[in-house]
Amino acid sequence: MSVRALRHYELLRGMRTLPLRVPRHNANGLALAEALNEHPVVAKVHYPGLATHPQHNLAVDQMSGFGGVLGIEFAGGFEMADAFLGRLRHPRRSAGLGGVESLAVHPASMWRGMLSEEQLAESVPPGLVRLAASTEDTADLVADALEAADAGLAGNAAQT
Repeated sequence: MSVRALRHYELLRGMRTLPLRVPRHNANGLALAEALNEHPVVAKVHYPGLATHPQHNLAVDQMSGFGGVLGIEFAGGFEMADAFLGRLRHPRRSAGLGGVESLAVHPASMWRGMLSEEQLAESVPPGLVRLAASTEDTADLVADALEAADAGLAGNAAQT
């Protein structure tokens, strides 16, 4: 099979399963956003499906679902975001989003070393993690994220 034929096959396969995957992406994204939005180590969750999002009403008018990608800012900054990612079992740490499994990205980790601390702080919040929820079991994803966040809370308590 040629590379071109293989790409065509993969595109068709993905398009055929898209109607099955998107509702699960939406449900998992919303469940993660709601669960993490209430967690004490989380400073802010960026997700248009949350009523607290500044563009929530616009999203409701324009969207039939809110997607599976959310941004989470951790109150503990870079170290807490990095530790959170290290504790996750389901979303894999990745340099980019867009796979069939849930993925997580810590933008500050990717830019650290290339930018000064000042440039980094101006361009991306150091505690920001981006999660792309995929089709895994919703309860498993939420439990995993909350366990990872709880470990950060326990780590903060141990430091004080």
